[in-house]
Amino acid sequence: MTDAEDLAAKVQAGELRLHELEAHADHDTAAAARRHLLAEETGADLDTVGDYAFDAEQADSAIENMMGAAQVPMGIAGPIPVNGGAADGTHYLPLATTEGALVASVNRGCSAIRAAGGSTARVLKNAMTRAPVFRVADVGEAAEVSSWVRANADTLREAAEATTSHGELREVTPYVVGDNVFLRFAYDTKDAMGMNMATIATQEAAELVEAETPAELVALSGNLCTDKKPAAINAVEGRGRTVAADVLLSREQVEDRFKTTPEAIAEANTRKNLVGSAKAGSLGFNAHAANTIAAAFLACGQDIAQVVEGSNAITTVDVRGDELYASLTIASLEVGTVGGGTKLPTQAEALDVLGVRGGGDPAGANADALAEVICTGALAGELSLLGALASSHLASAHEELGR
Repeated sequence: MTDAEDLAAKVQAGELRLHELEAHADHDTAAAARRHLLAEETGADLDTVGDYAFDAEQADSAIENMMGAAQVPMGIAGPIPVNGGAADGTHYLPLATTEGALVASVNRGCSAIRAAGGSTARVLKNAMTRAPVFRVADVGEAAEVSSWVRANADTLREAAEATTSHGELREVTPYVVGDNVFLRFAYDTKDAMGMNMATIATQEAAELVEAETPAELVALSGNLCTDKKPAAINAVEGRGRTVAADVLLSREQVEDRFKTTPEAIAEANTRKNLVGSAKAGSLGFNAHAANTIAAAFLACGQDIAQVVEGSNAITTVDVRGDELYASLTIASLEVGTVGGGTKLPTQAEALDVLGVRGGGDPAGANADALAEVICTGALAGELSLLGALASSHLASAHEELGR
């Protein structure tokens, strides 16, 4: 009996739990034991799941009860010329997806952006948020707590920043609902996506609020942050990086790349992305920005669930004389180039393709650059889909490439 089989047998006998295996064997053997157990109990063939290209111990901070790895095909979009505040130059964007036609569509948009001489992109705001909720006796106490918070911003900043060598507390905004006080803390987390950093820093600040005011902490996250859920506050105030990209295409470029006209693309955008989204009560006024964002997140080791906030984007299209102006503004793109899934080998290699792995110089520059390239790639996807809709080529493209 192999070590993995022996461990699996002990789990089946109730002598060990699944999460305890790493204490009795190396990480790869523990993963093999879980695969053996599952294969015996379910009849599943897990050979491919177990054929991963990194040491299981490297994933220890990213996963529990590891049994293997999910392999998603990865393609490349680009080259994309970006005139960014951080991402200045030509870049390739790795995209991991199982949706046929997506990478081809983004590449068609990239071709148009190249023909136009590139896209302009900027990170407009950087603020990772955490918003605890406190209990008070009444609205009088709520007003007292809010006033104290506004008057003691520097004291809260000192407490929060004592927990991190990188993060900076930018602002704390009180919100009152009856006997509830929400404090929305906003941090510059540099090259980290920063959710853990913001949580730890906010815990320290929240303890100070409890010590100095009548407020009692109920939950460190009161859902006004707002993390991994659709929320209007993120659309208005932003979360993570607020980033925008735009491009100006000539009529000839539109006709050559998309087989349609600037007027047709502008009308499709107005009726679909603006009017249609408004009628649907959507928080995202775009064609499919989440498609490119999700694929980039998978490839580059980002928190996949935060695609929810990433889809909080508005696409605008205007005809300017004989040219087509198109922009994409993403209100809450939560990305990082250090920590989390960026440490995994495949994802680290994808970040190397972009040239943004690790901490930037100055701090935050790499995450800014990643945000600008992702936004430009998503703009390329927007242009391509709008062009396909305007020229009635959407169905035929999916028939050809989306098998």
